[in-house]
Amino acid sequence: MTTNDLHDSPPPGASRGAWRAVFSLTLGVFSLVMAEFLPASLLTPMANSLAISEGQAGQAVTVTAVVALISGLLVASVTQRLDRRHVLLAFSLLMIAANLLVAYSPDLILLLAGRVLLGVALGGFWALSAATVMRLVSEHDVPRALSILFAGVPIATISAAALGSYLGELVGWRNVFLLTTAISVLTLIFQYATLPRMTPERPSPLGTLVSVMKRPGMMVGIVAVLLVFCGHFTFFTYVRPFLEGVSHMGINALSSTLLAFGVANFFGTLAAGYLLERSLRMTLLLMPLIMGSLGWLLATLGGFSTGTDALMVALWGFAFGAVPVAWSTWITRVVPDEAESGGGLIVASIQLAIALGAAAGGVVFGIGGVLTVCATAGTMLLAGAALVVAGVRTQSVDTAFEACDAERSACS
Repeated sequence: MTTNDLHDSPPPGASRGAWRAVFSLTLGVFSLVMAEFLPASLLTPMANSLAISEGQAGQAVTVTAVVALISGLLVASVTQRLDRRHVLLAFSLLMIAANLLVAYSPDLILLLAGRVLLGVALGGFWALSAATVMRLVSEHDVPRALSILFAGVPIATISAAALGSYLGELVGWRNVFLLTTAISVLTLIFQYATLPRMTPERPSPLGTLVSVMKRPGMMVGIVAVLLVFCGHFTFFTYVRPFLEGVSHMGINALSSTLLAFGVANFFGTLAAGYLLERSLRMTLLLMPLIMGSLGWLLATLGGFSTGTDALMVALWGFAFGAVPVAWSTWITRVVPDEAESGGGLIVASIQLAIALGAAAGGVVFGIGGVLTVCATAGTMLLAGAALVVAGVRTQSVDTAFEACDAERSACS
């Protein structure tokens, strides 16, 4: 099966509508990611309002990540006979319900219930995103479409951190979630107007996950994903202690550096489309190589110059911007016939890497301090880059055979 076979109906005049659909998915990414991270910037007022500890309120983020991991693995099999348009619209409805439940929650139980609904929508959406993009645009345009899709992530992250805390002080945390609900409603309307019908391609029973993992090069690729994302989140979880304790930044310099990280991350996401159109393997290798080198530079040279430290953190943000786009593109190339199940594996791997990275960073921070965290993160990332060189395939086995046959035909 070729990638073009995955389109329901690819008439030439449908391209403009297809790109509108891609932008509607980008708005979905923005809405989901902003809702995911809002509690982190509203932790104290949420805890005070609900009469719970900040640690308990923090579980609003944890439970979403855990449920997203499970949802990402199960969505392809649970919804295997449903039109993908209907499934994606259902996720937007779940997001609206989740935000409303949180906004009006009188206690921790309903707060966590809302976050469970968000986790279902988040994991399911990300698992289907790459496969959906494959059905909206041509094979050549998939990297560019994915870079547009992922551009919603840094915008949402910045908005959740900066606007969330600012608006929380002005209008209260519940009204911030109501505002997020309004954005979710706009997302639903936009997606309803632009997403075409996308009937399921083939049944995807739960055993498909196992068969996909057994394909040549998949296990190596998933381990590389774990190393790269774990390395990133090991560092990023402790970037503030680094900037405060090693770079000795005040609150203004700290805020500016984190903003620069977010802006650079946004441009790195957009640049990913350009890089991936030229070489998937180069992008998969270059980004963790840059980040790993920066990790060791921060560990050895950090603190000598505030400006240099800020520049290296911003460069890290730029490099990481291309990473999710590159690995999502990788899934569309190595398992084009099972992109939904492959996408679920990627989502689960990333959610697991977030948890492992934060945990590993905490252990290392307690043992050797924040500079050791930087070195550990750098080592993980360089190991991920080495795996890309050693054994990560960048095309499916069938595609490789077709290329070999074409080469032999040309030479005969």
